[in-house]
Amino acid sequence: MSGGSPGPETALIEDSVRNANARIRFFRIAYGAAQPGQLLSRREVTSVIDDISHGARVTFDWTVEGDVDRADARLAFLLMQCFETVMPFGGTVRIIRNPDCWSLIGTSERFRDEPGLWDIAGGRAADMSALKAAEIHFGLAPLVARDLNKTLEIDQESGEIRVRF
Repeated sequence: MSGGSPGPETALIEDSVRNANARIRFFRIAYGAAQPGQLLSRREVTSVIDDISHGARVTFDWTVEGDVDRADARLAFLLMQCFETVMPFGGTVRIIRNPDCWSLIGTSERFRDEPGLWDIAGGRAADMSALKAAEIHFGLAPLVARDLNKTLEIDQESGEIRVRF
């Protein structure tokens, strides 16, 4: 490492630490417990999203205003992770909340062709035994949705995937 002033090595280490901290915060929301009525502030959510999007192939556009129910945010974060899995070449995911539903819209020039994963996420495939450990969020999302008395509606078109709950 260079002596005296911080060099490129230090910047690389700082960037790695920032990314690891962002991932931990992301996973706490996606996989952590959500008590009824517990809220997450918009500032906290956008801070996590900004940090994980920094230098990433997939970027997230959280358009939701105000605080959100932690359980809804948990489901949204699990779905965001689903989008990351099927967008290895990059893209953008926009997260929208309307009075009656949430929408996540992923756009990319190229998606990983995995229709079976979206069948599992949408609750249309009962057998989750084919899921790899790196795909567990596709199996967890419909369970979390069911606990919230919501269903996941998934539509795929060329260059776009939409998920509503």
